[in-house]
Amino acid sequence: MKRIAIMQARTTSTRLPGKVLLRMFGKTVIEHIITRVRAAKLVDGVCVATTTNATDDEVATIAQACGTSVYRGSEDDVLDRFYQAAQQERADVIVRITADDPFKDPAVIDQVIRTFEEGDFDYVSNTMHPTYPEGIDVEVFSMKALAQAWKDASLPSEHEHVTPYIWKHPDRFHVRSVEYQEDISKMRWTLDKPEDWVFIQQVYDALYPQKPLFLMEDILQLLREHPSLQVLQSATIRNEGYLKSLAEERNLCS
Repeated sequence: MKRIAIMQARTTSTRLPGKVLLRMFGKTVIEHIITRVRAAKLVDGVCVATTTNATDDEVATIAQACGTSVYRGSEDDVLDRFYQAAQQERADVIVRITADDPFKDPAVIDQVIRTFEEGDFDYVSNTMHPTYPEGIDVEVFSMKALAQAWKDASLPSEHEHVTPYIWKHPDRFHVRSVEYQEDISKMRWTLDKPEDWVFIQQVYDALYPQKPLFLMEDILQLLREHPSLQVLQSATIRNEGYLKSLAEERNLCS
């Protein structure tokens, strides 16, 4: 069984353009995430799935320099980009990774993969019933489920966000949610706005020099010691991009 982490990455973010190329400690955000995903014991390989836009040439170059494979496809149809990347890599199991989460935790990635493999599941994530901080998100699904979604998904939001067709149809797919011991889902640890970048830099400055591969538990301990850091993130809605896509679909249908 070949488990491939596919990381979607592009530079044309509207709120924080070029965010995946921002640098900390001599590395871009995407390089930090590649390192963290590779540290997961159950991940067999990493593929960066970017777009064919010239603006993403640097993303592809950096990924190749890191020794990962690269697939370049549609900017808007991310479902197709994932499917084609998974085909290229001959993946049996796909781990979906987004390139705007610089705190991806290899231990959490392994936990979700392990849950997927212990049952007869098509899809397992810690996002269906959120209890983890946003930015620690992990989705694991079979190539069979991805192929079915690629074939049958029809809504723009299902193509832009890859997995909604799967988790919205538990009658067709065997799905499972992984949940943390407490609900800390209001914490926002993703990179989408300038204030997110301030928070992420503060955490890296505090933890990275002593422990480059710091984990979620290390961040939680830091926030217990310095609770004012998390206040910066309190006003942002979780999954804002997906909710925006749904609103746009409703407007089209009205």
